[in-house]
Amino acid sequence: MDSRVFRHSFPMTSLPDDIIVDIIARVPRTCYPTISLISRRFRSIIASPELYTRRSLLRCTEHCLYALIYNPKNGHYHWYILRRRKGFILIPSLPIMHTHGNSVALGSKIYVYSNRVTSSVLTIDCTSNTVQPSFNIPKAMGETVAVCHIVEIVVLYDLSKRVMVLNTEKQMWETAEMTKPPGLKTGHLWSGCVVMEGKIYMRDLDNSFVYVPKEKKWEMEEMLNSHKWKYACVLDDVLYYYDCLENRLRAYDTKHKFWVVVKGGERLLSETSWLRLPTISRWAYTMSCGEKLVVFFPKLDIYSTKIWCAEIALERRQGGEIWGKFEWCGAVLDSDC
Repeated sequence: MDSRVFRHSFPMTSLPDDIIVDIIARVPRTCYPTISLISRRFRSIIASPELYTRRSLLRCTEHCLYALIYNPKNGHYHWYILRRRKGFILIPSLPIMHTHGNSVALGSKIYVYSNRVTSSVLTIDCTSNTVQPSFNIPKAMGETVAVCHIVEIVVLYDLSKRVMVLNTEKQMWETAEMTKPPGLKTGHLWSGCVVMEGKIYMRDLDNSFVYVPKEKKWEMEEMLNSHKWKYACVLDDVLYYYDCLENRLRAYDTKHKFWVVVKGGERLLSETSWLRLPTISRWAYTMSCGEKLVVFFPKLDIYSTKIWCAEIALERRQGGEIWGKFEWCGAVLDSDC
C-alpha cells in the first residue's frame, strides 16, 4: 500500500477519528507500518488501544510474523513485518537495534535481551508496534546462551548452575538452581532452542539436550540426535526444521519419538536446489505463524542473492504421516538490504 495513494484517493484525513479507526481496523495489520507514515495523526491512531479493541470486536485478528534483519549498509538491525506476497515491510516506529541479541515472543509481545549491550529487556508491543518500559537484568546473571518461554514466563539459561526466570506478570526475576547429571556435558549451544510439552529442547554441535523446568532436571533423547536440527520451530508439539544437506523438510514427534519427512514438499525442494551448487541453500529458517509453517531460504538470481519465503499448511494423517500444502512461495527480501 502506497501512503501517497492512501492519502489522495479520498479525503479520509477529514473524517473523525472514530470513523478512521473503524476503517483502519478492517485493513490487514501488515499494512499498518505504511499507514503510519501518512501523518502524525495516523501514527497515533495505529498505536492506539482503541484500534485493537475495534479489531477484536470485528474479529479481524490475525497472526503476523516479525523479523529482526541485519542491514550491512549501516551495520544495524531493523524490525520488519512479513506481508504475504509482498515481502518484508520495515516498521519505522520500532527502534534500530545495534545487536541481534536473543528474543522470544510471548502472547502479543516480543522480549529482546542482550546482556552485552544493555542491562534491560526490551519489550515490544506487537499490537501497536511500540516499545514499552523494560525489565532490568540482574547484574549477576552473566552470559546467557539461550532464551525460551513456557506458559507465562520467560526463561533464560546460562547453562552453568542457574536458571533466571522472568515472570512477565509480576515483572520480577526469579532464580532457580539446577544440577546436571553425572557425565552430561554441554558445549556451546547453537541455533536456538524450542519448547515442546513443557520441556526445553536445545543442542550443541554434537548432541541434543532436554531440560524440564518444573522438575529442574536434564534428560537425553537419543532419537533426537539422529539429525543435526537447527533453526527449528514447533507447531502442535512437533519440531520442524529444513535439512539443507539432504533437501528435506523434517519433523520430530516428541510423543512417539520418531522423525518423518514432510510429504508434499517437492516444490520447496525444487526452489532450494534449482542451481545445484554446493554454496546455495546452506541455511534455512523454519518459523511458525499461526497454524502455518514458514520457511526462509536464500536463492540466487542473475544479479544477487534474494531471501525467499515459503508458507506451508500442514496436515497430520494416520500412521504418523505429515503432509505439507504450499500456500505461496516467493522472494521477500534482497540479501543486501
